[in-house]
Amino acid sequence: MRIDKYLNCVNITKRRAVAEDMCKNGVVSINGVVVKPAKDVKVGDIITIEYLQKSVKYEVLQIPSVKTISKTSQYEYVKEIQ
Repeated sequence: MRIDKYLNCVNITKRRAVAEDMCKNGVVSINGVVVKPAKDVKVGDIITIEYLQKSVKYEVLQIPSVKTISKTSQYEYVKEIQ
């Protein structure tokens, strides 16, 4: 699954266009490498998002098979790490 679709699907971003813009501006990296919106995400990858005030890291636990998941089941797909 593409990184922009994944961020939207697991409710990290509200819209796919926002995730796409974040990737194009160099804010999103996978395993320490800045990525483009079309980069594929695999189980075990570490996604880092550099916000203005902080940096947030997420571990990919599983790839969703549906377009969107509920916020209550977000923990099954992605885990925030420190």
